[in-house]
Amino acid sequence: MTVPTDLYAVIGHPVAHSRSPAIHAAFAAATGQALRYERVQAPLDGFAQTLADFAEQGGRGCNVTVPFKFEAFEAAAERSERAELAGAVNTLKRDGDRWLADNTDGVGLVRDIVTNAGVPLAGQRVLLIGAGGAGAGVLGPLLTEGPVQLVLANRSLDKAQALTAGHAALARRHGVDLLASGLEAPGTGFDVVLNATASSLGGGEIPVPATVLRPGALALDLMYGPAARPFLAWAARHGAIGRDGLGMLVEQAAESFAWWRGVRPPTAGVLATLRAEVDATQGH
Repeated sequence: MTVPTDLYAVIGHPVAHSRSPAIHAAFAAATGQALRYERVQAPLDGFAQTLADFAEQGGRGCNVTVPFKFEAFEAAAERSERAELAGAVNTLKRDGDRWLADNTDGVGLVRDIVTNAGVPLAGQRVLLIGAGGAGAGVLGPLLTEGPVQLVLANRSLDKAQALTAGHAALARRHGVDLLASGLEAPGTGFDVVLNATASSLGGGEIPVPATVLRPGALALDLMYGPAARPFLAWAARHGAIGRDGLGMLVEQAAESFAWWRGVRPPTAGVLATLRAEVDATQGH
């Protein structure tokens, strides 16, 4: 007798190398959930149609990755508070004939930093580099942890200013000095430095001066694998502790899974397995 399985997917461009199917398969096995999780590559100008087709096929929910997080926001009939604040969405859930939306990136990042890496954010000085979809998704949850200061640095200052303005009330509520900056002089000696720019993907140079790092600072790139290598090498050269975005990937996936299925999957074993696989492909 076959058990009916609910359909989920990751939608992006590209998605061929996404590890999300393996992560969610492991979550399903650990929690006894019957589901199928696939990769769906949408044309750059065809997200809305791809999403409609996915719903027609019975899709119950999906993760949304680069470059469609802003379009996913527009596609939703109802959004969580953190999705509204970010203006970007990475998780959709089908509810009748409409999509509900959330953004689990920030809570995934915070959980990886605080729980997995054991680095507190409360009372720390944090530099977040990049005001695009990734930066927008993580800013709110970072602020709720209560760092003493958070500087958002971006190539175009006006984008950073717009994003900090939208988060000003949240920052005040949590006693955070929230500032916007360009990339040239965002400040020095931060405790935590987070790279949410696309510089890793393009193999570009590190976007900020090394003076942003205090000795022993946590320097985390939201990318993982080869894309994160230059940033991690830069961090190590300047006395910081480098970390990639693999833990964030697993933790945000767990948050999505819990929203879809009503059960929170364990993450430690999945992260350990993925870490071994990624390190092996990098020749470590």
